[in-house]
Amino acid sequence: MSGDGTAAAARDGGAAGDGAAEGGAAEVLALLVRRGQTVAVAESLTGGLVAAELTAVDGASRAFRGSVTAYATDLKRELLGVDGTLLAERGAVDAEVARQMARGVRRALGADWGVATTGVAGPTPQDGRPVGTVHVAVAGPSNSPAAAALRLEGDRAGIRAQSVRAAVKLLFSELIATAGAQDTEQHDEF
Repeated sequence: MSGDGTAAAARDGGAAGDGAAEGGAAEVLALLVRRGQTVAVAESLTGGLVAAELTAVDGASRAFRGSVTAYATDLKRELLGVDGTLLAERGAVDAEVARQMARGVRRALGADWGVATTGVAGPTPQDGRPVGTVHVAVAGPSNSPAAAALRLEGDRAGIRAQSVRAAVKLLFSELIATAGAQDTEQHDEF
């Protein structure tokens, strides 16, 4: 993440872009498994990279339900239930679109948590948004979806990689924010 796109990192106290920092895929999946919860992912600009990051962890199948790569705008509406008027008025690169994608994938795949990414990886702007404009969102079982607006720098691959880290970190942050007695009681099991 770049300077003004550190919302997810700031919320969990981790260092942006540090793969070894708290909030990586292994920590996220451990929390989900401990809680007996699941996650599903809706991706646009990341094209399946968030799902790949989560499923690279041994035992991911205990918490990972699946993913939808809704790269085309009409698929966001048809598969994930994103409001068509919203898409027509604002385009696909929007915080509310990301929130609706997260809710939609959670509902469609029967998961406790939904994660979404939408944005512009480049090389050209999209929907009037400059390259590096990214929105990630997380929808959980009992809270309003959280979203982070990011302004990332770098080439296409770099922007996509930073977006993956931001999505995983936002999920971690939301899991920590909703931590209950179950997490603290069972912490020693891992």
